[in-house]
Amino acid sequence: MTETPSNRLGDRIFSGLALAAGLSILVALTGVFAFLLIRGWQGLSQDASFYDAPRANDFLHYVWPLVFGTVYAAVIALVIAVPLSIGIALVISHYAPRRLATPIAYVIDLLAAVPSVVFGLWGILVFAPAMVPTYGWLDDHLGFIPLFAGNEGGGVNPVGRTILTAGIVLAIMVLPIITSITREIFAQTPRLHQEAALALGATRWEMIRYAVFPYARSGMVSAVMLGLGRALGETMAVAMVLSAGKSLVTFNLLGNESSTTIAANIASNYKEGTPGKVAVLIATGLVLFVLTFVVNFLARLIVARAERNTTR
Repeated sequence: MTETPSNRLGDRIFSGLALAAGLSILVALTGVFAFLLIRGWQGLSQDASFYDAPRANDFLHYVWPLVFGTVYAAVIALVIAVPLSIGIALVISHYAPRRLATPIAYVIDLLAAVPSVVFGLWGILVFAPAMVPTYGWLDDHLGFIPLFAGNEGGGVNPVGRTILTAGIVLAIMVLPIITSITREIFAQTPRLHQEAALALGATRWEMIRYAVFPYARSGMVSAVMLGLGRALGETMAVAMVLSAGKSLVTFNLLGNESSTTIAANIASNYKEGTPGKVAVLIATGLVLFVLTFVVNFLARLIVARAERNTTR
């Protein structure tokens, strides 16, 4: 079919709009980075009096425990959320009957619409107190493992506001994101591949393992990395659930003193901060921005490599 001038004009308009949309994202990211760098540059060289943390005499020693806590809470969330998300996605796409799969999918999607502050309130008022007996059992029976050891004087956090509680709340928050993406990827697996595997005598699990997972590998990685990005940047829920305390590097999950995250530290200290401390907090925000960018860059690299291996 011969293209008319109006069709070519429409293509150019659409191409221009798409290019402008893509460039606007880059401009926004550049603007955020420039703001954080300009406003936080002073915080990179403040003296020790501006760092409200033990043994923090420079910015590196101040931000390192916060980076550790941010990554630690996100890892806890992913360890819990990824298996659950993949399992729920498989149930919805391959196991449950349609009359049951549809409402389950709706409920999972609705979780993504719940505000962070609601998760935070639920975590601090309901979930954390309910987990105290479980934490006590872990301390009594698995206390020889440093992860589950309680306080030095014995016992666990009496109100349950620990890094483990924050990680579980984060897992519930990222679960609908990972589940929704993996569910759509599983559903796009070519029907012929699945039927061929079943025709060769494979069980349903073997069909999923050898036909669905290889096809969906890159999408699964993308879903996990998107969930990781959400967990790294979550603010209100973590700030509300974690007990206010010092920034520490510790793997302990149940004690009074635990790590905190960059976003929670900013939310907790920004309002009362002096100009010097605010500059320090903005500088930690710059670190979080760079950390999130690196995570997304690595995700794209992993996905691209997985796609190349699949096409070979």
